[in-house]
Amino acid sequence: MHWLSSADDTAAALPAVWLIATQAQPANLPERAELRRSLARKVLARQFSLAEDAVEIGHEPAGRPLIVAPHGSGLHLSLATRAGLVAVALAHRPVGVDVEQVALAGEPPLAMLHPDERSWFESLPAPARRLAFAQLWSAKEAYVKALGTGFARAPESFAVQLDGTERFTVVDEQAGHRASGFISLTKNGGHETMAAAFVTLD
Repeated sequence: MHWLSSADDTAAALPAVWLIATQAQPANLPERAELRRSLARKVLARQFSLAEDAVEIGHEPAGRPLIVAPHGSGLHLSLATRAGLVAVALAHRPVGVDVEQVALAGEPPLAMLHPDERSWFESLPAPARRLAFAQLWSAKEAYVKALGTGFARAPESFAVQLDGTERFTVVDEQAGHRASGFISLTKNGGHETMAAAFVTLD
């Protein structure tokens, strides 16, 4: 597993995630989509040693991105954008990536957590909760992206456990399996703390 920080970087092996800080401030969903697609094309062009116009990114009906060109790469792609930070994940297996801003105010939506997650969260000291929630939520969203469902799958229907500062485990009794992933902290272009999570599925 490799974390990279520039669209100009190439990964020596996969899976890999590029966390690219930008100064962009997309105002709406189409602008966010274009920002992540344009950076993903640049990443893939560098990774495949191609011109950017030789790379095409499409979407499955449910919205999951896929590599249309170059054809036959056999690779899986996941994208995320939040507060000027773009994440591009590439793997040989179904993959999900997400980035979340560490909120400075407001109460997190605890009703959307699995009971086990909520109990763990409420046991934390108050100063640790904002970062913990951002890490937990990024892991949950990365997982449903890897499934290809997005949050058509209820977020409280599976549980994420943070395993230290770099790993997490998903326990999904409904699907009958477990998955493990990676978490990281980074900064966006405005130097705000961001939580990132990445997971692949067998």
